[in-house]
Amino acid sequence: MDKKRTRKQILIIIFLSIYAVTMLGNVYKPLPKHVSYESPVYQVGEDQVNFYYNLSGKRKEGKIFTEQIFKRTLEIIDEADQFIVLDFFLFNSYHNKNQQFPKITEKLTRALIEKKKKNPDIDIILISDEVNTSYNSHKAPEFEMLKKNGIKVVLTDVQPLRDSTPLYSGVWRMFFQWFGDKGKGWLPNALAETAPDMTVRSYLKLFNVKANHRKTIATEKTTLISSGNPHDASAYFANTAYEVREALMNDLLVSEKAAADTRRKITFPEPVHQQTGKGNMYVQLLTEGKIAKAAKREITKAKKGEEIWLAMFYLADRDMVDALAEAANRGVKVNLILDTNKNSFGKKKTGLPNIPISEELLEDSHGKIHIRWFAPEPEQFHTKMIYIKKKKSSTIISGSANYTSRNLNNFNLETNVKITGPHSAAVIAETERYFQQIWNNEGAEYTTNYKIHYEKTAGIKRVVYTLQKLLHLTTY
Repeated sequence: MDKKRTRKQILIIIFLSIYAVTMLGNVYKPLPKHVSYESPVYQVGEDQVNFYYNLSGKRKEGKIFTEQIFKRTLEIIDEADQFIVLDFFLFNSYHNKNQQFPKITEKLTRALIEKKKKNPDIDIILISDEVNTSYNSHKAPEFEMLKKNGIKVVLTDVQPLRDSTPLYSGVWRMFFQWFGDKGKGWLPNALAETAPDMTVRSYLKLFNVKANHRKTIATEKTTLISSGNPHDASAYFANTAYEVREALMNDLLVSEKAAADTRRKITFPEPVHQQTGKGNMYVQLLTEGKIAKAAKREITKAKKGEEIWLAMFYLADRDMVDALAEAANRGVKVNLILDTNKNSFGKKKTGLPNIPISEELLEDSHGKIHIRWFAPEPEQFHTKMIYIKKKKSSTIISGSANYTSRNLNNFNLETNVKITGPHSAAVIAETERYFQQIWNNEGAEYTTNYKIHYEKTAGIKRVVYTLQKLLHLTTY
């Protein structure tokens, strides 16, 4: 009996050792080349930087919707001559039953195909995430159409990235990854009711909660860095995008090739001429962990009397939460516009993480932080932007990254742009107007008072949030 017990103990120790090595090795392993990338800071003219937004609001006569991002995306495609490189997390027309949305995925698909037909020599590359095939449970019709018309489609392989849910991913890597994920699905699709069924293996892959979460487009003429997806069910979400013309294209190509190379090596467009060195605006491309460093640095530098405006879908990263509270306590005016996290594509959610985090921020800042909630549900406030108004200039950091550990700590693929310029610059003034419009409900109801969504159960949710964060078993 003693020998059997000893053998069993040895096997358990061996198993736990392999599990620990697998788990920790995939949390701290080196990142692929050019992941977590920051470009040089480029000096550009005011006319080279533009701001676009999508925004839902409520009026007595019904909802209103301003759409600028998708319109500009189609224009950028039409204007391109040499190449178009796109990277979008969600690129599909699936949604829940009994819902109707603008067919933006189909429109963008057709625009790319028409562009290729008119200009057969143009190089078009679409990079996306396996979520659009429900992790290889089925084919994505839009991707198949693009490929049939000579457009390269690459679905990023996120396994070379670090594991954000190590307790689960360690087990998955040891036992389940070897079975693959392709096959005929038979389980209901939890991502969207109109999407085909999923396999068990695809669900097992999904539970790793890793993604190429970027939203970018680059041509030889311009770059657009956005928080919005060309995804039908996301059509009415609030989003923002910044365009930098004649700059950042080459850096975006470098970072996007890194995303594509996780799957396979493909030929990317050659670097193009960039118009930089003159003007009073400064721009920089940031991806993954470099976004966190830049945002925290700007928050920490903010001085008494200056302003921080944050528009965010998910706010949960410990460093960001602490930095915002500290800024408020040293006299910086901090205004937050947050999504309630109570609705996701028509499904009810718990309000995590923003409900408990908002309560924590108010406590830690002794009420100095001001918070308003996005009002028009079921639409989401999908914006991910910080705007820091200093005495003589302002800085904007905007793009795909939520302020969560998953988005900022080199787990997901993310892309943001940092823009600095004088208050008189059009893009700065338009960003200021955007925040004032939403905060003050100019022309429609966009936001509501903090107390409307305060809950007595917020304390319980803080406990749940804390446990999820400690165990890394969460989507944020």
